[in-house]
Amino acid sequence: MPGVQGMFVANLLENRVLLVTGGGSGLGESMAASFCRLGGLVAILGRNEERLGAALPRIDPSGERSFAVVADVRNAGAVDEAVARITARFGRIDVLVNNAAGNFLAATEELSPNGFDAIVRTVLHGTFHCTRAVAPQMLDRRSGVILNIVATYAWTGSAFVVPSAAAKAGVLAMTRSLAVEWADRGVRVNAIAPGPFPTEGAWSRLMPTPESEAHALGRGPAGRFGHHEELCNLAVFLVSDAAPYITGEVVTIDGGEWLASGGQFSGLAKVPGADLKELMKRAR
Repeated sequence: MPGVQGMFVANLLENRVLLVTGGGSGLGESMAASFCRLGGLVAILGRNEERLGAALPRIDPSGERSFAVVADVRNAGAVDEAVARITARFGRIDVLVNNAAGNFLAATEELSPNGFDAIVRTVLHGTFHCTRAVAPQMLDRRSGVILNIVATYAWTGSAFVVPSAAAKAGVLAMTRSLAVEWADRGVRVNAIAPGPFPTEGAWSRLMPTPESEAHALGRGPAGRFGHHEELCNLAVFLVSDAAPYITGEVVTIDGGEWLASGGQFSGLAKVPGADLKELMKRAR
């Protein structure tokens, strides 16, 4: 990602310890790699040990500045153990990026309680568990940054992704609440709301057909999807010492998509019923 290296001085995050949840793939892996290239000591956390292991060489070719921990963010005890292991390895955690998430398209009347629970526990409860686990050491040091990854529909809502919309709205409220609660204790809390950024896994579940991808592309006035390095540039800025007076803010990065249409998946309500059912089926 030459844009990250070109925009910032090479040692911007030197010896800063950063924990990225959901760091084994997608935007989490991209952010972790950017942090590492800029001098950071990076820990990635996720449920899939094989995926985390495969990501480490891409994040840190030297193998000296990264660490992977297997944990499910839905499990508070597992998160506490993971944070203890990372702290033992690197001495502390300076930055937490709450990126772990889950999502799928579903007609809400057909959504099971377990399906709703799985998403809300990952996104909302998981963000709380990780934040609560790192907060004591940050507050004791009077220094720390928490960056939450939300979505543009956190404030508009969106059809067909009700669990994610509800959970992301909760994370946004948590971001703003903690920013006020902890501002005078040296901890900043911000959020990024990405629009459509192609990734492995989530992308195929949310854009399972060429038609659905074309529909998403047509919603954005910029006429394209986001590039990972663009989001990484923003994340690096927000977690760095270049933004010490920014807290409680959510920065949208979507090429103007939500302003033009709102409710990222709400347009699917106009898809004929049979076609929509087939789309949902292919999205699982």
